[in-house]
Amino acid sequence: MPRTIHLALHPYGVGGPGQHGLWKDPSVAKNASIDINYYIKQAQAAEHALFDALFIVDSQFINSTYPAHYLNRLEPLTLLSAVATHTRHIGLVGTASSTYNSPFNLARRFASLDHISGGRAGWNVVTSFDTGTSRNYGLDEHLDYTTRYGRALEFVQVARGLWDSYEDDAFPADVERGVFLDPAKLHELNHDGEHFKIAGPLNLSRSPQGQPVIFQAGVSEEGRDLAAQVAEGIYAPGGSLQQAQDYYADIKKRTASYGRDPEHIKIFIHGGPVVAATDGAAQRREREIFEEDNDFKGNLALLGRSFGAYDFSAHDLDAPFPDVAHLAEKGGRTGAAKLIERAKAEKLTLRQVAESVSEFRRSPFVGAPTTVADTIEKWFDAGTFDGINLAFRNNADLELFVDGVVPILQKRGLFRTEYAADTLRGNLGLPVPANRNTREPSLADH
Repeated sequence: MPRTIHLALHPYGVGGPGQHGLWKDPSVAKNASIDINYYIKQAQAAEHALFDALFIVDSQFINSTYPAHYLNRLEPLTLLSAVATHTRHIGLVGTASSTYNSPFNLARRFASLDHISGGRAGWNVVTSFDTGTSRNYGLDEHLDYTTRYGRALEFVQVARGLWDSYEDDAFPADVERGVFLDPAKLHELNHDGEHFKIAGPLNLSRSPQGQPVIFQAGVSEEGRDLAAQVAEGIYAPGGSLQQAQDYYADIKKRTASYGRDPEHIKIFIHGGPVVAATDGAAQRREREIFEEDNDFKGNLALLGRSFGAYDFSAHDLDAPFPDVAHLAEKGGRTGAAKLIERAKAEKLTLRQVAESVSEFRRSPFVGAPTTVADTIEKWFDAGTFDGINLAFRNNADLELFVDGVVPILQKRGLFRTEYAADTLRGNLGLPVPANRNTREPSLADH
């Protein structure tokens, strides 16, 4: 069958990273990030447009300089459970940390969402970017990269084992024989690994899609390897067409090297389309959005987030960029290292670095509906993504994309005209995982 594009919606309420002025937009409710009706309406609009998934980000550390949306927002699994009862087809993907959760508890919560939604749950596995999170969990320091990613791999393996606790026919519920459970179809996990020791079983059966879909977002070597081993969906960094091609090819190659089918991992790039009646109008609106958000104080604080929420305002803005490499070792190491390298090579000041990371960069997906559709098709054909994780300024921008771009993609056979399935796996074209207790064991089970 021909490849088709997958679309996900990524709502940011009153404004995420770099969206310093979004909360001031009169069309955006000031309580959007904590209003469940906002998310329900976003999900229903995306479902009406036949999107694959609603994606909810999360973090567990803030200070007063963090983006408006981060300061006051709902916990993802609670949010998505409410959304599940108001939707029928759209996937529900929530972010949860493998560093600051226990496998049994998190496996149970995602399995519950999977049942509540009828098989539409997805878990975006993160190892936690914010180093300050450790202090909210009684730890003096954030775990290092190697430990976090080793823990993440084992965490996912344990969760998948727990999700297989019951065989699919474990509950005959035979009233005449008085047999509710066939005990032979219930399996303990008895996992004893480097990071976790968990007996199981989980007190919840498998959902219609077998297990929640595993998503991951990783740029570092450790992140890419984790994705290649366990991810079924990836939120990719994007960048230029060439950068997106390189990332796409690298992940697919790594996936194959672990004995997995590269088609069973769907790569989503970030997209912030700006659609208007003409190309010129869309380009002007994109520039307006940049100016609405271009706040130097906010950009300086955002820069500090890559360095453990470091307060760069204490430094002379026109002095050379300070030596803070050690602050990124356990946080945003990959991006921070590139930034430091550039600052040294070009002898940039702190002000210049802060301005450079937040300078105006034109999105490729800007223009009249046909222009945007053309670009999406070009990137898709060039092997840069399997799907796009879409973020819109407000509901009007979402509607412009849905009413203008989606029909063009459908007419070209690039996007569905109806849902193929009732589960997230089914719509992404992913297989239902075989229960490890009803098939031959593999090395992945150990």
